[in-house]
Amino acid sequence: MLEIQQSAPLFSAENQDHQQVNLSDYTGKKNVVLYFYPKDDTPGCTIEANDFTKLAADFARFDTVVIGVSKDSCESHTDFIKKFGLKVDLLADVSGELCESYGVWREREKDGVKKMAILRSTFIINKQGTLVDVEYGVTPDGHAEQVLEKIKKL
Repeated sequence: MLEIQQSAPLFSAENQDHQQVNLSDYTGKKNVVLYFYPKDDTPGCTIEANDFTKLAADFARFDTVVIGVSKDSCESHTDFIKKFGLKVDLLADVSGELCESYGVWREREKDGVKKMAILRSTFIINKQGTLVDVEYGVTPDGHAEQVLEKIKKL
């Protein structure tokens, strides 16, 4: 598991528009809220994405970009964004490499069945590329507001 004050693992992944997004794109320029979620267009994931979208202008005022990550494809992300009018970039981590590097690809048990899945998690990375907040096992309701309050204190 990652911890506060560690350097954030570097990443490079395609967003919904098939454009490469790299953590280094933001170094020295913007804080990054990197949130991992299990699947596009599912109840909790939709709540989280809509809440981050509602606060997108507030995050921007604090030099912060919000980026969601799941193992869904770029096409799935495009459909999700269009359906709900989302204003966040969504990265397609189809290989799972990004999920692995942030420690969110975990075994979970549901109804007695064990399987691997993304543990809903959020990381705040400052402009220097350092993790300033690490939260594993996030609850979607009210989460975006809590993250914004942390950003305001940076």
